[in-house]
Amino acid sequence: MAVMLAKNWCGSDPSGWWMSEKLDGVRALWNGYRLTTRTGSEIHAPESFVASLPVGVSLDGELWAGRGTFQSVCGGYRRVDAAAWRPIRYAVFDAPDVAGGFEDRQRALAEVLADNSGPAFVVAQRQCVGQSDLDAVLAGIVRGGGEGVMLREPGSAYEPKRSSSLLKVKRVHDAEATVIGYEPGTGRNLSTIGSLVARLANGTTFNISSGLSDSMRTKPPAIGSVVTFTHHDYTDAGVPRFPSFVRLA
Repeated sequence: MAVMLAKNWCGSDPSGWWMSEKLDGVRALWNGYRLTTRTGSEIHAPESFVASLPVGVSLDGELWAGRGTFQSVCGGYRRVDAAAWRPIRYAVFDAPDVAGGFEDRQRALAEVLADNSGPAFVVAQRQCVGQSDLDAVLAGIVRGGGEGVMLREPGSAYEPKRSSSLLKVKRVHDAEATVIGYEPGTGRNLSTIGSLVARLANGTTFNISSGLSDSMRTKPPAIGSVVTFTHHDYTDAGVPRFPSFVRLA
């Protein structure tokens, strides 16, 4: 099943768009009979988990166990024992095969999951009344350890592609790190570096590959130099998530 993917929000007026929390989980598709990842690999959930999902109705959502649990969900969903799955829920935000706009699909979800006592639940949506409303919701989610906001265009169809009707709003963090080495490139970057090996002030090391221009890959920042990068919070091990080079500090 091809899935609908989000584009980044670039400051357009969010008034009237539907808002929900951007959940930091593992994307999961239910085709009415089996659960798969977005790439089509089957997810071998316990029978008790699968039995609670509606037969013959396609669902789009994420396996989620609460804010800050991405690493544990990643480890747990690959196992089939019930104990590993106990904290995992299925946060459903769309019904791909239901005809009509986003609101029609939400009404369908409310119906098929109305009496569900299992792990699946419908992600709460509400319409945004303007920029200040979006700012306040985003700030509250971030303060609580969440990742961001998803915006969905009212009346929009489910498009199995990266769509401008689905936008993600995330607060990106800046940080600095010291360059301590390089990793060789592959593919089109075979003759240059693939990434910078960087170290945070607390000693944590990680790689930065995103954001590097072709010229910088050919002549990278010197070892010992300090660089500024952006990232989306940290993993449980304290490693910056999705680091991207910005500039020499």
